[in-house]
Amino acid sequence: MKKRKILLSVFLIAGLISGLLGIKTIFSAPPQVKARKIVVFNEDVGEEVQKNLLKKFDAEDLKNLKLINGRAAVLSEKAVKNLSQSPEIKRIDDDIIVYALEKLSELGKKPKGSATQPSETLPWGIDRIDADLVWGVTTGDTVKVAVIDTGIDLAHPDLKNNIKGGYNAINSRRSANDDNGHGTHVAGIIGAIDNEIGVIGVGPKINLYAVKVLNRNGSGYLSDIIEGLDWCIDNGMQVVNMSLGTSSYVESFEDAVKRVEAAGIVQVAAAGNSGPYDDTVNYPAKFPEVIAVSAIDKTDTITSWSSRGPEVDLAAPGVSIYSTYKGSSYKILSGTSMASPHVAGAAALVLDVNSGYTSEQVKQKLLKTADDLGAPGPDNLYGAGLVDAEEAVTGIETE
Repeated sequence: MKKRKILLSVFLIAGLISGLLGIKTIFSAPPQVKARKIVVFNEDVGEEVQKNLLKKFDAEDLKNLKLINGRAAVLSEKAVKNLSQSPEIKRIDDDIIVYALEKLSELGKKPKGSATQPSETLPWGIDRIDADLVWGVTTGDTVKVAVIDTGIDLAHPDLKNNIKGGYNAINSRRSANDDNGHGTHVAGIIGAIDNEIGVIGVGPKINLYAVKVLNRNGSGYLSDIIEGLDWCIDNGMQVVNMSLGTSSYVESFEDAVKRVEAAGIVQVAAAGNSGPYDDTVNYPAKFPEVIAVSAIDKTDTITSWSSRGPEVDLAAPGVSIYSTYKGSSYKILSGTSMASPHVAGAAALVLDVNSGYTSEQVKQKLLKTADDLGAPGPDNLYGAGLVDAEEAVTGIETE
């Protein structure tokens, strides 16, 4: 009997311990959710201190963002809270996703390859902005233009002689070759070669630089874009084209854009494909330092999907644009992504004949020489109007 009581007591104690452990499990804190953040430090905080501080809070340190004195990192909610209270921290922003601004209905389509290159044609957009009428004066051969995008097809026969370099901000150990196609299409609008095949760009001798910040799906982290912009400053870019955007405001993006402006670089960006509603311009086009471009069709009418707002500076062709594509091929695409590089190319032509111009002077030249569209004067649809490469370069008024 005594033995049975002892065994019963052992079972009861074991059950009690098990129950307590179970209660502890039920009421234990849930696992911390982690997310990519941009940690911005005060100006006097150096890189080593930054690294050590992130390490202290068990953060996954991803990359240095010296342009804004910050770092991209993966942080738990607890780490965000604790870091935010550190005197070395200026702020912590979300490392948001930014997207290529190609018209959505055409995303994901694969190009049709061909064994031989097609005969050269002059795309209607290049013709419409009168770029071809200034090639006797300038072809943009002294100007460096960075295509901040999905990369560029580095072997494309209609581009490769104009591609002078690049950088992969997603993975610096890899090339900036395009695995999506969007960036190659944009690059062709800016600077496809006049070589009897395919198409011709706004400036057929513009020096192109592939800055890969978007992945094969046409999306990427803001931190990669900031790193790409930093590379542009360090490598003497004169014009950057950003056919990408987000509807979310992030202070780190604004800081980066301001510092690119301070470096004297002309920044051009797609207004977005969020029309027909007003106040729909995406970032970075929405920032005042950036030339925001809306899209028109062959009748000089803004498209239904082109973003609108007081931030729109210029309009350019953006419907059924034929240009280079990955795999040494060509493709017709639509979007404000296609309108923006028409303006970036025109900016390069202006710089080629006015090498001492500041970025603001280039912008004002393009605005003052634009062909007014829509209601008289600047408006939320077309800005100052259709970019006119000939008038901007020569000063001769055209119709």
